[in-house]
Amino acid sequence: MATPRLKDKYSKEIVPALKQKFEYTSIMQVPKIEKICINKGMGVAVTDKKLIDAALEEISTITGQKAVSTKSKKAISNFKLRENMPIGVRVTLRGDKMYEFMDRLMSIALPRVRDFRGVNNKGFDGRGNYTLGVKEQIIFPEIAIDKVNKISGMDITFVTSAQTDEESFELLKAFGMPFATKN
Repeated sequence: MATPRLKDKYSKEIVPALKQKFEYTSIMQVPKIEKICINKGMGVAVTDKKLIDAALEEISTITGQKAVSTKSKKAISNFKLRENMPIGVRVTLRGDKMYEFMDRLMSIALPRVRDFRGVNNKGFDGRGNYTLGVKEQIIFPEIAIDKVNKISGMDITFVTSAQTDEESFELLKAFGMPFATKN
C-alpha cells in the first residue's frame, strides 16, 4: 500500500520548513501530529439507545476504524442518567489512518461546510494541541444523508508533540489546515 500523501508531505516539505523557521538543531525537535481523537457526545441517547448504535456506525464509517462507546461515570437523577450508561462515541486514530483522515477532513469535508470561511484559530489549549468542532456529520462524503435520522456534531482533537501553540499552529498550517484569516 502506498504511503499517505500528507505523510510524504510531512517528511519532504514540512520538517525542513519548520526546522528552518524555529531554528531547531535536530529534526527530532520538529513537532509532529501524534494522534487524532474524535469524540461525539450523545446526551440524548439516554432516552433512545439506537442513537448510540447509529453514532458508532457513522464514526466508524468516517474514520475507517472501529469506534467505541463512552459510558457515564456517575448517576445523575435529574437527567435520568445511570452509571455506566452509553452517552458518547469516540475513536483515536494513529499512523496511516490518521493521515488519511486528516487529508479527507481538510480537502473534502471542511470545504463542504456551509458559509465556510476557515476554522477558528482559537482552538489551541496552550500545550500545542488543537480542537475543532464540527456541527454536522453530513459534511463527510461517507455519510448517506437519507440514512441520517439525527444531525449531530463532533469534536476533533489534533494531539501534537509541539511545546507551544505557535509551533502547533505552524505545523497544522503547513499540512493545509484552512485557518480563518484574522480581521
